[in-house]
Amino acid sequence: MSHNLALKLRTGTQQAHTNAENVGFMKCFLKGAIDRNCFAQFLSNLYFVYTELETAIAQHQQHPIISQIYFPQLNRQIALEKDMVFYYGSEWLKIIRPGTSALNYMTRIRQIAAREPVLLIGHAYTRYMGDLSGGQMLQKIAQTALNLSGYEGTYFYTFEQIPDKKNFKDGYRQALDSLPIDDRTADKIVVEANHAFHLNMLMGQELEASLIQALGATKYEELTGFHQPGSTVG
Repeated sequence: MSHNLALKLRTGTQQAHTNAENVGFMKCFLKGAIDRNCFAQFLSNLYFVYTELETAIAQHQQHPIISQIYFPQLNRQIALEKDMVFYYGSEWLKIIRPGTSALNYMTRIRQIAAREPVLLIGHAYTRYMGDLSGGQMLQKIAQTALNLSGYEGTYFYTFEQIPDKKNFKDGYRQALDSLPIDDRTADKIVVEANHAFHLNMLMGQELEASLIQALGATKYEELTGFHQPGSTVG
């Protein structure tokens, strides 16, 4: 196919990615200013989102298009469950609740899974390529800032089934480019990927109040009063 979906996704989400990196929570995270409770809350929201996303993708794994980018080794649900046990204990499922923005994110995934499942690709790209790229740096920051040993509390960022991340990402981009879709569908996937970035931004913004409480308003202002130049996913 000649739709160049991988390139369209990379260039078409550049601004959204920069915006997401300039959310206060992420700016603090990148500077190593992480509160343990906020980080646990961040991961708990992701647990709900990934469970929804991975359930939807698995349900459509026989779909003629989704089947070609179905890589179960990317799945984060089990890794996030380990992190939930670490932060909340064995009764974690009775304790955690998705925030409003996570609930909205989950609703969006359910909607497109029912109406136009091919758009799930936009969400998979946004989350997984980010996890395999910048997520690896975030894991190191969290390990240091929260004084964690090994992978405890950061299993979310650990892709044990993908030892060569660069090689996998190259293969993923090739799979995107060879999907049997037309340009119009490719463009719709890019629009949905931008929406996914927006939903991720809202989840970060929702945590800002508790982060300000943890760090103090002055420290928070000091850490967030700059603009990240931005990078790109994938």
